[in-house]
Amino acid sequence: MVRLSWYCYNFMTASSHGRAITQGRITHMESTAQLLWGLVFGSIGFGFFIYGKKQRAVVPFLVGVLLCVVPYFVANVYLLVISGGVLMAIPYFVKI
Repeated sequence: MVRLSWYCYNFMTASSHGRAITQGRITHMESTAQLLWGLVFGSIGFGFFIYGKKQRAVVPFLVGVLLCVVPYFVANVYLLVISGGVLMAIPYFVKI
């Protein structure tokens, strides 16, 4: 048990050191703002997802999924805020 916990601790500290590995290259998280905006848009996306699922509305459902997924793929904070704002506005303008 001690050896397993040492291995997990050693693996986490030795390999990652707070860096995200994406397709063979190491990228650093730009700032805490990226993490917090991702949390905000993910939470709003979860709300859209639940609403769309219960109401059987396609647009809020898809926007909710996209809001939950986009923060994983957008590395720039400004682009994340703009894309999140645009995605949140889509259900207001698109009524299907």
